[in-house]
Amino acid sequence: MPRVAKLRINGAEVPLDADAVRSLLSVLRDDLGLTGAKYGCGEGACGACTVLIDGEATRSCITAVGGVADGEITTIEGLERDGELHPLQQAFLDHDAMQCGYCTCGMILAGAAFLKKNAAPARDDVVRELNGNICRCGAYPRIIAACLQAAGKMREREPAAQQR
Repeated sequence: MPRVAKLRINGAEVPLDADAVRSLLSVLRDDLGLTGAKYGCGEGACGACTVLIDGEATRSCITAVGGVADGEITTIEGLERDGELHPLQQAFLDHDAMQCGYCTCGMILAGAAFLKKNAAPARDDVVRELNGNICRCGAYPRIIAACLQAAGKMREREPAAQQR
């Protein structure tokens, strides 16, 4: 059976010895101790397990680790940079956009991938994009507000980053 010997996670190459057919979620949580991605439904329907693969929101519970061994994997643990929260992480705090917190990591990663593609989303764009991520507590209005705030902060930062 094929094995995976390493993964690139959160900007670092991580040694590994895992069956290529195992789910990325189980490898992240059980082998590597990265517990931000949660097991929700096991069918890719709820979004609690969302991570980024090469910048794309991906359901890790239905993704074989062997299929992403050459990709750049980003988990919630790697979203901040140099001790500074990603604008969406900060916006979630600002808007108290979490209740139990189970969906939060998946929501933030799905939102971050979306905001990278759409710098100026309308409310309906956010609703449509995050539609597959389930918040059982119903914090959707705060989640949407957080996404819209983060989009604004990211647009403000972009001109400053281009001037450097």
